[in-house]
Amino acid sequence: MKTIQKHIAKIKATKVIAVFFALSFLTLACNNSDQTSRLDVRLTDAPGDFQQVNIDIQQVEVHSESGNQTGGWKSLEVQKGIYDLLELTNGLDTLLATAELPAGRVSQIRLILGNNNSVKIAGVVSPLSTPSAQQSGLKLNVQTELKEGVTYTILLDFDAARSVVEKGNGTFSLKPVIHAVSEPTSGAIRGVVTPLASAPAVFVILGSDTVATAYTDDSGKFLVRGVPAGIYKVSFDPKVGYTSSQKENINVTVGQITDMGVIKF
Repeated sequence: MKTIQKHIAKIKATKVIAVFFALSFLTLACNNSDQTSRLDVRLTDAPGDFQQVNIDIQQVEVHSESGNQTGGWKSLEVQKGIYDLLELTNGLDTLLATAELPAGRVSQIRLILGNNNSVKIAGVVSPLSTPSAQQSGLKLNVQTELKEGVTYTILLDFDAARSVVEKGNGTFSLKPVIHAVSEPTSGAIRGVVTPLASAPAVFVILGSDTVATAYTDDSGKFLVRGVPAGIYKVSFDPKVGYTSSQKENINVTVGQITDMGVIKF
């Protein structure tokens, strides 16, 4: 059997774990004291010379803070299991965890692994020891400021050639070398309506398709979250006694919140 060094030396491309912080907010608007986001954590990979790289994921946590709130680690609802990174190639990914978080800063993500990690080379499966991951988790610096309503993707570049290590006694260990890159992937639309009693539903429309919806809160504000970049029509459907209206050519930019100002009925 070829040595692990020879197989690692063949690897030209890095492994990529794509962890999607799809911070697509709920369609119902919320007030300023309860601005939450939905957090989806996804996993993907790129092809390489290993036959299998199996990672036993048991827990995913993020370290976040919002406004004056004290930051801390928050556990996500994770789909526990063993993931073969080499099955997640050519644009495929899988959902690992999901949660709702307040808008604010995410400083770190932590992956806590189980005992069933392994690598398959030339038909032989060998265990990958991961003592630090099992005890305290794999901590990755993110340092991403999350704006309300904006969708973010965090790409974790997994360098397999430096992460799978053969020890002197012929066993193998997993010492992940991962580089985190974050970027926004959507924008948002906000505004305020008057009078409050009109309480319209808000529809973001592209062509004949409704892309997203929201409702005003008790102060008349609305926020339409997770809107892809583009030029939209925004339609307002108020309560009985008020006339419907719409605004054309509302431009949404990735990473930005488009403010429509005051909408009067």
